[in-house]
Amino acid sequence: MSENDAARPPDHPAREVVVAHGVADGTTFVSLQGEIDVLTASALDERLDALTAGSRPDLVLDLRLVTFIDCTGIGVLCRARNRTLARRGRLRLVTESAVFRRVLRATGLWGVFEVHTRLPLPLPEASGS
Repeated sequence: MSENDAARPPDHPAREVVVAHGVADGTTFVSLQGEIDVLTASALDERLDALTAGSRPDLVLDLRLVTFIDCTGIGVLCRARNRTLARRGRLRLVTESAVFRRVLRATGLWGVFEVHTRLPLPLPEASGS
């Protein structure tokens, strides 16, 4: 049992937030859903570490189906951004959420992330998580 499993209440099973991902023209697209919080952040962090491990990663995170993000989730996004930039790559966030944009402004992160309202093209064929 991991440390997270021990801390997780029995009525809150682990949730997967990565719906699908795919690669097109060297860009990795990751679609996320649900809540990015203390219960899901560790698994997402591991997944993003793997996706940003190579040189010059180009990563698009589709957050349009994310319904909630807490400070732990924001930390995961910051860490992914820092890893991507350290490897001379690019990280883009896609969201239509005015609330998420307000969170970025309130935390001083507006302008730190490259934020779009639409997915860049071409889109890959999505594969399951």
